Amino acid sequence: MSLQGKTLFISGGSRGIGLAIAVRAARDGANVAVAAKTDQPHPKLSGTIHTAADAIREAGGQALPLLCDIREEDQVTAAIEKTVETFGGLDILVNNASAISLTGTMQTDMKRYDLMNQINARGTYLCGQKAIPHLRKAENPHILTLSPPLDMRSKWFAPHVAYSIAKYGMSLCTLAWAEEFARDGIAANALWPRTGIATAAIEMLGGDELAKRSRAPEIMADAAHVILCKDSRSFTGQFCIDDVVLHDSGVRDFSGYRRADVDESELMPDFFVPDDLPKVT
Repeated sequence: MSLQGKTLFISGGSRGIGLAIAVRAARDGANVAVAAKTDQPHPKLSGTIHTAADAIREAGGQALPLLCDIREEDQVTAAIEKTVETFGGLDILVNNASAISLTGTMQTDMKRYDLMNQINARGTYLCGQKAIPHLRKAENPHILTLSPPLDMRSKWFAPHVAYSIAKYGMSLCTLAWAEEFARDGIAANALWPRTGIATAAIEMLGGDELAKRSRAPEIMADAAHVILCKDSRSFTGQFCIDDVVLHDSGVRDFSGYRRADVDESELMPDFFVPDDLPKVT
């Protein structure tokens, strides 16, 4: 199970889960293109495409920092082409970039609605559309989208319908692409966490207390690594949960992914996780 020599394009890879996936791939010796909007240090958020590139190189991979707003078609086209030109091809697309606002219908203005849907659903679609011609040429091509299982119950929509539409739009891309590009051997899968993940978004939503009840981004990175090493023709169209993927690959101890000394029962469940999802031990 190795991504050595593989080339990944990761949207929103300057921090959080995207960066963790990048660094995990780099430990194998992968080439990683980090496409994100943060070129200069942000006053409230840590990490830029350049600090991400440094972390990738330090972990043993080759890095390509790309200033890219995935809402802009020209920028995505140029970023994908630069990745292929630099590394000689493209093996993996990771759709990680996402915007969130957990607000109801009357509290979500159209500017915020448009932002979430342009980045989440439309951005995923756009990155896929531009990457697929190159993925068709790869030996074991994968598209991995960080989006939830399509659990169509009202409780996942009523509190924050605009955000849910945007995230489920990403999942619908996975559902469609797994079938549409099956003959090309391109795997399309989704990955979602069982618990909250301690990222900048979590800290903005709930501060340190919420972050303590979340797992580290590395659990998503390790689960993504397992998926991306699978045979693309036989493992596709799956909506995966992080600890289930790892449990199926032999992991039994998840305590190392906790951010604080809390019991597993105290971890915060994430949105969109089906009630009937079996627990892993």
